[in-house]
Amino acid sequence: MRTYKLTAYEKTGKLLADETFTAETDEAAKVIGQSLLEEQNLVEQTHRLASPAGKLLLFHV
Repeated sequence: MRTYKLTAYEKTGKLLADETFTAETDEAAKVIGQSLLEEQNLVEQTHRLASPAGKLLLFHV
């Protein structure tokens, strides 16, 4: 299992979410990350999901 980091911000820079979770693959992490964003109504907020290698898997400005 690998550890992934999801963060979401308001336009002002205020942190709205800072989640860490594990997943088997990058694809599985994308699904989990998208689900977390939807659950917290943060899909339209600035957000990013980073892999342990620093690769951006999800990104929205």
